[in-house]
Amino acid sequence: MKFIVLDIEATCWKIPPPGFIQETIEIGACLLNPYGEMESTFSAFIKPVKHPQLSHFCTELTSIRQEDVDRAKKFSEVIENFYDWAELDDDESYSICTWGSFDRNQLTKDCETYDFDTDWLSNHLNVKQQYQKMRKFTKSTGLKYALEKENIEWVGKQHRALDDAKNLAKIVIKFRDNWQY
Repeated sequence: MKFIVLDIEATCWKIPPPGFIQETIEIGACLLNPYGEMESTFSAFIKPVKHPQLSHFCTELTSIRQEDVDRAKKFSEVIENFYDWAELDDDESYSICTWGSFDRNQLTKDCETYDFDTDWLSNHLNVKQQYQKMRKFTKSTGLKYALEKENIEWVGKQHRALDDAKNLAKIVIKFRDNWQY
């Protein structure tokens, strides 16, 4: 089974405005083979349509600049490129790995908005949920905290999709024989 470890960033506001609808603005992913080796990565910005202007809060949190998303392709084109990159049409089994359910839920909403199939998201592994259960944590934990607990160094910038995916991949690899599907 291959692991597609992914993270997204979405439009966000400190205080959501009326009609608040989040849109994915960045996707980052790592493809791990069945042996836990990283084979390739995917990274792309996505142009938001409903709320094209990023909030100051969003830019501060993610370091994604307005010009990054202004020059980006729309969701439907990026998600098709992602689907092709991950080779989801082949017969090899896979698991979409995320830290929590937000990424999967947001991608499902975006796929539905743009009439893109969502079946590919059904093979989902909520790493956060299983990790917390495995470690018997009673409170929700962040990915950075989990890495610290495992004595794994965080690399890159937090709240950037590819960096978050690469760091999550370290947890997926470390416990790859423990995940329940």
